[in-house]
Amino acid sequence: MMKEFWLSLPVTNIEKSIAFYSNIGFTIGDGPGRTPTSAPLRVGDKKVVVMLFERSVFNGFTNDSTPVAGCNVLLSVDAQSKEEVDEMVEKVIAAGGTSGHKPYPMNGPMYGCVFQDIDGHRWNLLYMVKG
Repeated sequence: MMKEFWLSLPVTNIEKSIAFYSNIGFTIGDGPGRTPTSAPLRVGDKKVVVMLFERSVFNGFTNDSTPVAGCNVLLSVDAQSKEEVDEMVEKVIAAGGTSGHKPYPMNGPMYGCVFQDIDGHRWNLLYMVKG
């Protein structure tokens, strides 16, 4: 039976990625997985692991060096308030990420914003509006 689940993302430069995610409030783990070419990014209260691997290492795992174009996965994380979404987007932009729109009410009871990290991976910040 499977015990753990984690995601792996290719990055261009591990040190720049560590700085980016640290600047926007994510936790970078120490210990297993932390090497000169990789780092475990801990996400949320459950500390889900998103492993950041420099592209050459990632390509070694997949045995494929073909660059992937476009959005193949959208990583969604929750926020505690609309203000937290707004603040996070500001941090993302200041840290070198991008966002094509301002935070806004989404379908259903959600408020959020999609941003791209420094390697083009898309993240979806969501606050589930109560009421």
